[in-house]
Amino acid sequence: MSAAGESGNRAQQMREKAQKLTEAAERTTDPQERQKLKEQARGLQEQSKQQGQPGESRSKGTAGGGRNQ
Repeated sequence: MSAAGESGNRAQQMREKAQKLTEAAERTTDPQERQKLKEQARGLQEQSKQQGQPGESRSKGTAGGGRNQ
């Protein structure tokens, strides 16, 4: 279970960092910086999906991707 627990913990940390990046993007007035932060947040969200729920993300693919918004 430790491997699964570590994976879930890492996924949670990635989601939290993605949230912070999204919030920072909303606060910035520089359009290029905002886009950069949003892209970083999006990448972390995708990675956290793969880390946190490997069986589910493989079986669902991208078709169910709008679920967490």
